[in-house]
Amino acid sequence: MTSILSSSPSTFLPSFTSHSYLHPKPLFHSHHHHLNLTTQQHFTPLRVNSTLSMDKEIPQSQRPLTFLKQSESDSSSTIRARFEKMIRETQDSVCNAIESTDGGAKFKEDVWSRPGGGGGISRVLQNGAVWEKAGVNVSVVYGLMPPDAYRAANPSSSSSSPPSPVPFFAAGISSVLHPKNPFAPTMHFNYRYFETDAPKDAPGAPRQWWFGGGTDLTPAYIFEEDVKHFHQTQKSACDKFDPSFYPRFKKWCDDYFYIKHRDERRGLGGIFFDDLNDYDQELLLSFSTECANSVIPAYIPIIEKRKDLPFTDEHKAWQQLRRGRYVEFNLVYDRGTTFGLKTGGRIESILVSLPLTSRWEYDHKPEEGSEEWKLLDACINPKEWV
Repeated sequence: MTSILSSSPSTFLPSFTSHSYLHPKPLFHSHHHHLNLTTQQHFTPLRVNSTLSMDKEIPQSQRPLTFLKQSESDSSSTIRARFEKMIRETQDSVCNAIESTDGGAKFKEDVWSRPGGGGGISRVLQNGAVWEKAGVNVSVVYGLMPPDAYRAANPSSSSSSPPSPVPFFAAGISSVLHPKNPFAPTMHFNYRYFETDAPKDAPGAPRQWWFGGGTDLTPAYIFEEDVKHFHQTQKSACDKFDPSFYPRFKKWCDDYFYIKHRDERRGLGGIFFDDLNDYDQELLLSFSTECANSVIPAYIPIIEKRKDLPFTDEHKAWQQLRRGRYVEFNLVYDRGTTFGLKTGGRIESILVSLPLTSRWEYDHKPEEGSEEWKLLDACINPKEWV
């Protein structure tokens, strides 16, 4: 998988992750997902000194109509404007569905701006009737990529002088939804768009752009009809654009959410794609929109069926153990989380994807053949659900 993020413990400038990007307000919780600042064919890890100056967000009292520059907001036909419109409409529709399913709890909203350009909207619901914790966040940020990052991305450059900063644009939506009932699965989704322009000392170079995203399911117990419904919804969205998308992005998802030290996946997958720019830009915008619009029909029917099922303390304990795996993946492998922690990002945003509660037991092994064992086996040996 191409990435500008290395797995070494040093600090990196992420291209675009589930939790953070060039700005420390990590809103894309996936885990995740990063967009390459180089082309798919030529990529280099970006190491950035940990003292890299980071813009701190500024709280705002109300949502703006757009986070785009005034010159860009005048045109609703640009990819940037249409992507922002899509992610904000998706945030509204998903939040409405979550609140409706819960029947009482409401999202807390924080609006923020970034001094370098842009801003975002964070929404979190906690301790509802159905939801333990639900976060749905959007951001639209832009500015200049630091020279250190540009040099790292262009090691073959013969120039010894620092290049001019590279203008960038990054927008995305990310969400993690943790229900209370152990028979109701957790879900995560993230869709994002990234651009870089030519540096000021290299006028005329082409603008580069990428799309990325995905939707994945993390149950504690397997109801095959639920998992098949979830994957079929992802496949139907993919098949409208290219029959190769679902098998390709399903495997990518299985490979991405891999907890190496456990030798198992975080959950039962879905789709995941990144650095996608080898198709028409309009097609990929439509594809990302279709995937985002598929979130509610893929997930909410499952929650409606499972949210009120009776469960025991043992069922809850197993859910908490699987939530522990979720925490392990996010804190150990999620590029956005680790980057945010090392660069002084806003801790509430960095950790918004984590569940309220989780559990670790020493050397816990489910009994072979049990429902818990079946879930673990599916996480170790990914299956083809549709």
